[in-house]
Amino acid sequence: MAERVIPLHDQRIAALAAPRPAVAQAPTGRLFDALQRPLRDLRISVTDRCNFRCSYCMPKEVFGKDYPYLPHADLLTFEEITRLARLFLAHGVRKIRLTGGEPLLRKNIEQLIEMLAGLRTVEGEPPELTLTTNGSLLKRKAHALRQAGLQRVTVSLDALDDAVFQRMNDVGFPVAEVLEGIAAAQAAGLQPIKVNMVVKRGTNDDQIVPMARHFRGSGIVLRFIEYMDVGSSNGWCLDEVLPSAQVRARLQEAFALVPLPPGAPGETAERWGYAGPDGRHDPALGEVGFISSVTQAFCRDCNRARLSTEGRLYLCLFAERGYDLRALLRAGVSDAELAASLAAIWGSRNDRYSEIRALLPPQTRRSARRIEMSYIGG
Repeated sequence: MAERVIPLHDQRIAALAAPRPAVAQAPTGRLFDALQRPLRDLRISVTDRCNFRCSYCMPKEVFGKDYPYLPHADLLTFEEITRLARLFLAHGVRKIRLTGGEPLLRKNIEQLIEMLAGLRTVEGEPPELTLTTNGSLLKRKAHALRQAGLQRVTVSLDALDDAVFQRMNDVGFPVAEVLEGIAAAQAAGLQPIKVNMVVKRGTNDDQIVPMARHFRGSGIVLRFIEYMDVGSSNGWCLDEVLPSAQVRARLQEAFALVPLPPGAPGETAERWGYAGPDGRHDPALGEVGFISSVTQAFCRDCNRARLSTEGRLYLCLFAERGYDLRALLRAGVSDAELAASLAAIWGSRNDRYSEIRALLPPQTRRSARRIEMSYIGG
């Protein structure tokens, strides 16, 4: 196994200046990048803080008690977030996902959800409004989130075995409380719920089948995610990646699975359904998903933009730098000027890191100082 090296440095990198086109054209709802990929999905990080210290995201070696988190004044306000979201919707976004860090740590996040729920897409419909959480605060907040207008949640859960789970979150948080949070979300109507499990070979891969058995038939979709080389602080090593094909093979030793079609354009997960006695998918048993950005890139259909906690726009999960939208917001630019800037940024996008990763020499795959997952969300 390759030596695990964790570079110790501040995750924040100088931003790119957002372009300011001389001519501002009104959004049409049909915005495409340089590779003809539409803009449909906006992921908004509302905090750079988290109460877990998972090794693949915010390891203690980097994010210790003295780590310099963003001061509150640097964060986008709820009004600034809502203004940007409204303009993104005018450009064709239909889905908004709130992330972090741990988004439920952001004070009064229910107010932001209520503001976003009042927006409309170019078709005149409410945007799909979702949130990704580690589940630690979900039990106490699920009802209020639903009342504010949140539609569904995705919960990160990497093991059912309490000892394995506590080692992975590295703060001693019990798995039972996350499961109670998931149950509270179901009761509140935050459905369909998805559970994301990051699989690390030799760490939690013995939890693959137990996790599937637990959620099979529950109405909850379990998704297995390959351990990704996001950021620079998680000490990523290819030896710790368990390819989705091998995860699926383990599952098929225990359950009959059949392939399912994508649920939506640009969907990141490959879907497989549990089969009934007739060999066909039994909806009552549910399905699992596989997100395979290491072994099976999905860049060509990627329709996601990511907005950081302090207002930087990133065009790829593996980006090095983002565009500074906060500077425009606080300089007093008009909506037309801001919308034109968003169009120029997305229109020049040609990112496809996962597709070219396999072509890079091994010694250069980790050379770039990329942004951290905890900073822009997964």
